[in-house]
Amino acid sequence: MIGLPQTPSLAELDALVEGEPKLRIDGLRAGYGQMEILHDVSLRIGGGQSLCLIGPNGAGKSTVLHSIFGFTRVMSGSITVDGRDVTGIDPSKRLKSAGIAYVLQDNSVFPDMSVEENLWMGGYLKPRAREAHEAADRVLSRFGRLAERRRHPARVLSGGERRLLEIARALLMNPSVLLVDEPSIGLEPSRIDEVFELLGDLQRSERKTIIIVEQNARKGLEFADVGYVLVAGQIARAATGGALLADPQISNLFLGCPRSHED
Repeated sequence: MIGLPQTPSLAELDALVEGEPKLRIDGLRAGYGQMEILHDVSLRIGGGQSLCLIGPNGAGKSTVLHSIFGFTRVMSGSITVDGRDVTGIDPSKRLKSAGIAYVLQDNSVFPDMSVEENLWMGGYLKPRAREAHEAADRVLSRFGRLAERRRHPARVLSGGERRLLEIARALLMNPSVLLVDEPSIGLEPSRIDEVFELLGDLQRSERKTIIIVEQNARKGLEFADVGYVLVAGQIARAATGGALLADPQISNLFLGCPRSHED
C-alpha cells in the first residue's frame, strides 16, 4: 500500500499495551509447507484488551491467528502467553495449558447434532464427560437464545445463532485468550451488533483478551482497543482503534462501505 509507513518499532507496539503483555509475538516468520506468509511479524496485547487485524485480502491476517493457535509452520520467531513460550506446542495443549481458544471463520457447527451436543464438543479436553456437561450448562446460562434451543438440531439455527454457538463452544474450556476469525461473516447488521456486544461483554466482565480478524474494518476498529494493519505479511501500522478510524489514509484504503451481509 503506497504511503503507509514502515513497520512500527517495538517501542510503539509496547506503548499500546495496558500493563504487561498477555500475548506477545516476536519476529515471527511463518506459513504453510515451504511458503512463508508472515515476514518478521511482532505483536503485543495486554490482558483484557482487544485487538483487530485489518488489511487487504491475502495480507496474512488469518495466518496470524493460525500461528497463535499452532496451525502454521513457524520458521523463526516466538509466541509467548503470560511469559511462557508456546511456539512449539500443539493446538490442543495451547487450549488446555495456555488458555487459547479459536473461533474459526468457516461454519464449524455440526448441523445434525443438538445445540447442547455441539457445546459438549468444546469440552473434549475435559477428563470426564460430566465436566464438559457442567461447563456447557454454565456457558448456556449467559446465552438465553441458545439455552431455549439446547435440544434442537443446530441446523435450525439462524446464521447469527450459529455464530453465537461457535463462540459459546470456544468458551467451554474457559480460555483467557479468544481468537475470532471474521465474527461478522455472513450476518445481517443486527446480528453483527449482537456478536460484537457479546465479545465486548466477555472482554469487560471476564477480562478475556480478544484478537479478531474482521472484513468490516470499521466495525472491527470501533470494537477494538488496538488495531494492526497488515500488508503483504508485515505490520504496516499499529495504533489505537480510534486513531486508525480517524486516519484519512486508513479510511481511504480500508474503511469503505462494507459488503452486504445475509443471515
